[in-house]
Amino acid sequence: MFENISERLQGAIHKIKGYGKITEDNISEIMREVRLALLESDVNYKVVKEFTNNVKEKALGLEVASSLKPAEMFVKILKDELTELLGKEKVSLVNKNFNVVMLVGLQGSGKTTHVGKLGNWVRKKYKKNPLFVACDIYRPAAIDQLKQLGRKLNIPVYSEDIKDAVKIAENGIKYARENGYDYVFIDTAGRLHIDDELMNELKRMNDALTFDEILLVIDSMIGQDAINVIEGFNNELPLTGTILTKLDGDSKGGVALSVRHLTHIPIKFVGTSEKLDGIMEFDSDRMVGRILGEGDIQSLIEHAEEVLDKDIAMNTAKRLNSGKFDLEDFLLQLNQIKKLGPLENMLKLIPGAAKMGLNNVNIDPKDIAHIEAIIQSMTPKERKNPDIIKASRKQRIAKGSGTSVQDVNRLLNQFEMMKKMMKQFKNGNMKMPF
Repeated sequence: MFENISERLQGAIHKIKGYGKITEDNISEIMREVRLALLESDVNYKVVKEFTNNVKEKALGLEVASSLKPAEMFVKILKDELTELLGKEKVSLVNKNFNVVMLVGLQGSGKTTHVGKLGNWVRKKYKKNPLFVACDIYRPAAIDQLKQLGRKLNIPVYSEDIKDAVKIAENGIKYARENGYDYVFIDTAGRLHIDDELMNELKRMNDALTFDEILLVIDSMIGQDAINVIEGFNNELPLTGTILTKLDGDSKGGVALSVRHLTHIPIKFVGTSEKLDGIMEFDSDRMVGRILGEGDIQSLIEHAEEVLDKDIAMNTAKRLNSGKFDLEDFLLQLNQIKKLGPLENMLKLIPGAAKMGLNNVNIDPKDIAHIEAIIQSMTPKERKNPDIIKASRKQRIAKGSGTSVQDVNRLLNQFEMMKKMMKQFKNGNMKMPF
């Protein structure tokens, strides 16, 4: 996400490093690049004009401490203004004793999927007991889709075979109260465009029921039209926030830099993948760090803590320290790494990823599958003592894993290099590259 904006802004920062001081001429040149970067990334032109004027004015008018270089000052101003644009405050989801959230949006925006993601999220984050209520009574198989998600997550779904979405929502909330559920998510119908029928049904639901949150799910790939969609819904419903989906895809990301500023509706979540844990709370400081190439170590740590097995991690650390790390341990670690999701996405969160070339790394899942197959084709004795793997054993392992002897040799060499590197880290002879 934000790759185009990020590359262009980092290019502008690199360029300004060559200037001894900031003048009106060179800052105008830099701001032209910033302006183009934002416009090409689908940031609304009104937002671009206001943003670039603010940055230029502050860059020229700021009294800078002698210890600050022009690039450092420029980065500080960019960070402050981008954070202002995205909203300084972090607005989380409501968390009371009993909570009712309605998700609305256009057809295909991802409402049903994000009902599942949010249910999973509140259960993990707040230790809640969620219930899904199926109120999309028009789209074929919409209720079945929600029930499928419910089965995957082990979260119940309330539905009725009637054509009255308001009544279903009302009965679903009542059912939740009576049966010990404390977080209700209402899945509503969408349309290909905003129309009176859609809005009238949603307004009737809002008039008849009390919602703690009304969240608009919006596909970030629709670009600048997102502003019109948000305003269209907000004119009829008291939106409390938005969820931007598909920011992990080919989205230019400009919608995120526009919606908060133009609509004053906070971004509460962003969809980061199609998986049911592919959602994260929106945090402007972290997002700005990503845009400016500073990484997002905190998100990386939090994600790792959520998905990795702590006992396995602790045991691996002990075995590394004792020098007993073998291919059995390596296989366990591969299985842990797979839980993190696409490794390319993880690498991009490392500070300085672009400088180290990590933002363009493509890791083929098949490569990891081949490594697993090779290790699984070894005997327990071979995994624990790779030194005994000679020519005849390598041929057997290659045949059993559907790979070549060269592939087996490559894995064994990489494993030996990794062990040596880990030993150097342990002895304090090497530092991490970031």
